[in-house]
Amino acid sequence: MPEVTINYWAVLAAGVASMVLGWLWYGALFGKAWMKMSGLTKEKLDEQKKKGMATSYILAFVGTLVMAYVLAHMVDYTQSTSTKMAAQAGFWLWLGFIGPTTLESVLWEGKSWKLWFFNAAHGLLSIIVMAIILVKWV
Repeated sequence: MPEVTINYWAVLAAGVASMVLGWLWYGALFGKAWMKMSGLTKEKLDEQKKKGMATSYILAFVGTLVMAYVLAHMVDYTQSTSTKMAAQAGFWLWLGFIGPTTLESVLWEGKSWKLWFFNAAHGLLSIIVMAIILVKWV
């Protein structure tokens, strides 16, 4: 297996950027639309907040860091060196792994296609942003 050089600061930056993007996507930009598609109400969210969401955010961040770390391997393996190459790597990884896996929410959990497209768009944008950060921060 080829030797991979990982820039851990870039992995951390990519993880933080993904979390900020998620905060904007599911909050300030499209929060109301997401709540409606998900069948959530302000009361349900307030109830979850009362229970404490720190653990959820920590686990989400750890998951994002793992994804950024693996993505760092992939952009290194593919020898991506430009924004275009990073975006392509992010797209293909999303298409091959994230897109099909998240389809299960529609196929088996009865979630709407509209919600899947909404979440899938966030996932695609997030992985592309992370890949660009990883490629540019050499």
